[in-house]
Amino acid sequence: MNKPKLVLQLLSLEFVHLRIMKKIELNGIQDSLKSAKNICIIGHKNPDGDALGSTLALSHLLAKQGKNTVVIMPNSYPDFLNWMPGNDQILIYDKDAEKCEENLSGADLIFTLDFNHLDRTGRLGDFLKTLDKTFVMIDHHQSPDDYAKFQLVDTMVGSTCELIYDFIEVLDQKQSLDQDISTCLYTGIMTDSGSFRFPLTSSKTHRIIADLIDHGANNSKIHRDTFDNNSYSRLQLLGRALQNLKVIEALNTAYISLSQADLDEFNFKKGDTEGFVNYGLSLKGIKFAVIFIESKQENIIKISFRSKGDFDVNTFARKHYDGGGHKNAAGGKSNLALDETLIKFEEIIQQYKSDLL
Repeated sequence: MNKPKLVLQLLSLEFVHLRIMKKIELNGIQDSLKSAKNICIIGHKNPDGDALGSTLALSHLLAKQGKNTVVIMPNSYPDFLNWMPGNDQILIYDKDAEKCEENLSGADLIFTLDFNHLDRTGRLGDFLKTLDKTFVMIDHHQSPDDYAKFQLVDTMVGSTCELIYDFIEVLDQKQSLDQDISTCLYTGIMTDSGSFRFPLTSSKTHRIIADLIDHGANNSKIHRDTFDNNSYSRLQLLGRALQNLKVIEALNTAYISLSQADLDEFNFKKGDTEGFVNYGLSLKGIKFAVIFIESKQENIIKISFRSKGDFDVNTFARKHYDGGGHKNAAGGKSNLALDETLIKFEEIIQQYKSDLL
């Protein structure tokens, strides 16, 4: 997979937000798209709204151009995202690896969306590394790997769906925007922006959202379908999470821990803890919030980090927890037991006292 790279780095300045994707620079991708008939589009493991929204939106767009498109996810995703247009056509690698590998082997072009390292696709990544294919990466996370011939990357954009909208625009395909594409893009932007309240939400984000609504995205229904479908057991689990919330006032830090026993007691399903970490961050004065979730099946502690202001959780996660993400939102893991992980965490954050005050 060692191929010459055409990297389209979308640049953002601190005060003037610029997107540079000139058509002359896109000739390579346009040529690849023109000649490609079979296209696979892949999201990351444990896909969220942005991964699903971006992959499905791109699939709908390319299908309208006469392409055979297949969306592949490494594993299943939460029930609150299974209503999205095209959801029923997604292939799950963990459930049908043979069919996924057959489609990937026959693909003329492979898009990887909302991730920038093949390891983010779990077991699927091992197979992807064996393929001699043209890869296109569209993503907004830091430190991209070099597996893709084409990289469309902007770390100052809040979602990959926003980049897909830009991609549609520079391909002169705005006329292809319809209700299905707009719904998928709206969902990804909405979820990755925390309903438009995270720092990377820009005036352009809102202009894109307005255009998506004009093209058929039903904003109130999308919010309702995504957020207003809690199960009773999920709300009970949230109650336990809030009971387990611990505040370290001297460091403006709050964290939640959930053991496997907690998860089992409330019949945990994938996606049930989505957004729990933000409750810690909602406390007055808190700058740093974390949730630790025990997974006996994977034998790890899954960790999500959130922050306000200048505290960089991406750097924190990379340095201490084999993770990463964005400045104010990142993930990681611990191989220690839950209680040991919590003790270690409280030791580590003492090093950041000056950053957290």
